[in-house]
Amino acid sequence: MIIRDPVHGDIELSREEARVLDTREMQRLRSIKQLGTAYLVYPGCTHTRFDHSLGTLAAAGRILESLRKKGERIEEDDVRLIRLAALVHDVTHIPFGHTFEDERKVFPRHDNPERIRYFLSHGELGDVLEGLGLRRSLIALLTRPSDWRGQVVSGTLDADLLDYLRRDSYFAGLRQDYDDRIYSYFCIEGDQLACELTKKGMERHDARSEIVHLLRMRYFLTERVYFHHAKVISGAMVSKALELAAARGVTEKDLYELGDESLFRFLAEQGEACARLIQGVQQRKLYKRAYLASYTNVTPHEQERLVRMYHESASRRRGLEEAIAAEAGIPADEVIVYCPPKTVLKEAALLARLPEGTLRLNETADRHLELDAIGELYARIWRFWVFTPQEYAAQAGRAAERLLGIENELAHRCVRS
Repeated sequence: MIIRDPVHGDIELSREEARVLDTREMQRLRSIKQLGTAYLVYPGCTHTRFDHSLGTLAAAGRILESLRKKGERIEEDDVRLIRLAALVHDVTHIPFGHTFEDERKVFPRHDNPERIRYFLSHGELGDVLEGLGLRRSLIALLTRPSDWRGQVVSGTLDADLLDYLRRDSYFAGLRQDYDDRIYSYFCIEGDQLACELTKKGMERHDARSEIVHLLRMRYFLTERVYFHHAKVISGAMVSKALELAAARGVTEKDLYELGDESLFRFLAEQGEACARLIQGVQQRKLYKRAYLASYTNVTPHEQERLVRMYHESASRRRGLEEAIAAEAGIPADEVIVYCPPKTVLKEAALLARLPEGTLRLNETADRHLELDAIGELYARIWRFWVFTPQEYAAQAGRAAERLLGIENELAHRCVRS
């Protein structure tokens, strides 16, 4: 089977890959947008996790081809397993998964072992994988990506990243890209996937600069797309609806067969407050920013405390939302506290083969400057927000400032300007 992809061109699938792709569980991914509500900001961002799964397969195939050209002995069984792992790596996603799981901590992450085992063992997909004799091997590879085979799909610089950076840029209409030469840098060091940054015993500065460019691209997309305030607000509204529904008994497994639109319909049936939040997203009548504390205006200790209390603990976040509502005299279900985790550029920990040995790129003694600069920019993206409907924003902002004891940058920026 050959599928035409706007990012990678023709993607050729084996017969067994096509069988996996045709299962109900994989086809469900057509109904889940890769970037959630980013389409409200970038109308072209309607690409799906199905598209991304195909792209990750294509990128994994290119990594494997490059490794073989370098003389690495890769068995056909490994090629078969890695390509299928790339294809199914996101089948465990629920709609708006990153918002629910990473940003709001409503449910565990999509790649936790329990969910991987469930999706790869049930339904049509489980039956096909069992028939191919690969179900147990795939579960092991995806739950424990500790050697180069798993790291092709889930590592620091991997097929997943190489697809979504290019795909997200393309559909957002942003002219960002990397050079395909980056595929030629992959090598296997021991049993780990690494990048070859040497040639004839000398450091390849062109290779290193291309990797740095990739990290800058990752930062650019995070700033411009992934953490755009309208995407964050709309995603938080969907999450608030889910949190209210979860308080009524909705569980993680209730979402396993849903796509974006069926999730909206499901949540709209969970009560008036849920319906109001979902309708606000569908009609782009979004909550407004009432309170802001940013990385530049809180101490590292304060940031760690906020993350610990209001990101890692959903109950404390809910308690703060209720306290702000009570202080401001507004309905509790119309206050959203948004506290993301600290932003860390994990890709900078890429394993690299250098003249002095194989090291993590961000641990090399004389090469910190560029990586530190990108890491600092990435860390500065962090924001602590409170969102409410427009008519409540002023009093909610004042209440949050009093309760948190940290200046509301939105109010004070207005005064200074």
